Amino acid sequence: MKLPYRTAGAVLLAATLHGAALAAPDVRAQAEIRHLLDYVATPGCQFNRNGSWHEGAEARSHLQKKYDYLVKRDLVTDAESFIKGAATQSSMSGKAYQVRCGGDKAQASAAYLKEELARIRTRAGK
Repeated sequence: MKLPYRTAGAVLLAATLHGAALAAPDVRAQAEIRHLLDYVATPGCQFNRNGSWHEGAEARSHLQKKYDYLVKRDLVTDAESFIKGAATQSSMSGKAYQVRCGGDKAQASAAYLKEELARIRTRAGK
């Protein structure tokens, strides 16, 4: 069965828009993820990846690359899936990431980022 050109065009447009909608988190989630990436780069904080401590800016860059990779594969839909997919553990070794700030004890990066996510959502009234 042949589809009229107009119908075929509408189907193609809908499929394209549907794919585009899956390609990246919504605007609110993108803002939350950007905030979390910046939060990792807080001066005085360090990020442990595979047994080595890294300054926040380096950690941010690493997590940004992981985030970009996951977005290209439609694996990030919100801040929680970013934390789980990119910011919890090494995809190579499986070792959990850790964060420490100043003289504070190191903690799991997932807990650190989830706490901050809850804080920013509370401030935003969500």
